[in-house]
Amino acid sequence: MVDREFEIYNEIYTIMHEQFPELDMSSLYERVPSAFPHASIVEIDNSVYTPTHDCKERHAAVTYEVNVYSNKTQGKKAEAKKIMAALDECFGKLNFTRMMCEPIPNLDDSTIYRMVARYNAVYSEDYIYRR
Repeated sequence: MVDREFEIYNEIYTIMHEQFPELDMSSLYERVPSAFPHASIVEIDNSVYTPTHDCKERHAAVTYEVNVYSNKTQGKKAEAKKIMAALDECFGKLNFTRMMCEPIPNLDDSTIYRMVARYNAVYSEDYIYRR
């Protein structure tokens, strides 16, 4: 299995903490984050990319889901959008294509603003291709 999740997460984590030192980040989905602002980056799909499959997996088609949470009393939407825009830039530089990005009602706690985005790419052990 071609798996670069750890490498991709670490690269994005490093860039994001330079821009947002207060940002709590995780590679696991958290229904209710323990610290805010919070972002989770999770590889939710990793499947064989069949056009290049020949007895050995050479590429994987992957999907990443990004969740951003803010609980500010004022400006939570602006904070979440600013963080999401920076994450979007990180994924773009890594050759991922954004498939969706939208606010999602946080049913567990309506005082928390939440945005969700999904990114697709095909990657090998050496390179990430736009999908």
